[in-house]
Amino acid sequence: MTARCLISLGANVGNRSQAIEGALRELAAHREVQVLCSSRLRETLPVGGPFGQAAFLNAAALLETSLGPAELLALFLRIEAESGRKRDVRWGPRPLDLDMLLFDDVVLAGSSLILPHPRMAWRRFVLEPAAEIAPDMMHPGIGWSIARLLEHMNTTQHYLAITGSIGAGKTELGGRMAAQEAARLVSEEIDLTQLEGFYANPASRAWPVELEFLHQRSRLLAAGAGIWQDRPKPAVSDFWFDQSAAFARVWLAPEQYAEFEAHFEAARRTVVQPRLVVQLEATGQQLHERVLRRGRVCERRLTADELHQIALAIDQQTRRPDVGPVLRIRSDNPDAAFEEVSAAFSAMA
Repeated sequence: MTARCLISLGANVGNRSQAIEGALRELAAHREVQVLCSSRLRETLPVGGPFGQAAFLNAAALLETSLGPAELLALFLRIEAESGRKRDVRWGPRPLDLDMLLFDDVVLAGSSLILPHPRMAWRRFVLEPAAEIAPDMMHPGIGWSIARLLEHMNTTQHYLAITGSIGAGKTELGGRMAAQEAARLVSEEIDLTQLEGFYANPASRAWPVELEFLHQRSRLLAAGAGIWQDRPKPAVSDFWFDQSAAFARVWLAPEQYAEFEAHFEAARRTVVQPRLVVQLEATGQQLHERVLRRGRVCERRLTADELHQIALAIDQQTRRPDVGPVLRIRSDNPDAAFEEVSAAFSAMA
């Protein structure tokens, strides 16, 4: 029984084209691997890792193989090692890099291999060569084809939206990203007095508060707003428009939510959608500890369970079939999260 596997190849040390072409020849020579096709080579700037690296050559190839994912990975690692690849610096210079992107429709989360590749959906240097040879191959986690992922990248604003439960660190990360990337920062306007009344009596205050947040987010992200007119300038928001539905699902009664959802869907059609959503993840207890540390009086009523329920609702919202790429990342190490998001922001340009 055979499977089709989409892979990416890259190199930025030594004779780059020779390394990639040699890897393809070695793969084709394996009795349980057939190289069905490969893309042309593309030169791109490095993403992440140490400053001052040389440009990469990148390509993609479509394989047919009777090897399993783990066996194929072992073959990749051997070919990389023979090229002189050392894994001592994350995203460092590489004489050869072989990545498994898709293996049929396998979804795998192992310690040494994750399928689909966890960063492929927002990396232009991966999607462009992949779309050249396998445009109809589906990303099983997102439910979009390679061609649709690339179209999304090419037709959306260079805009990243950060979401997560209360206390996840959205505003801090958004500010750091905007400062580093010289991007517009789109921030929510928080009325702490309004929130004090809401948290004191959610049953009576949830409807007007959630509706006000919906209207505010609609206004800030409206497709006709001035911030989108200068298209080359990127943008970062410390909220995601769709989190409106997630928060409302937690706080509103079911009959109220049905009405709210109609308002949400209508407004959603009028706002700019992000190229990438970043979802900051944390446990309810972690969120509760952070909320208490930042000292907003209005938030002292929030419980760890409520914060956890909001996080679950946001996660559910990110899995809508029309959302697209989502970078899910732990928020307990802000510097690591910033490094990861910075690399993603550059890769989707």
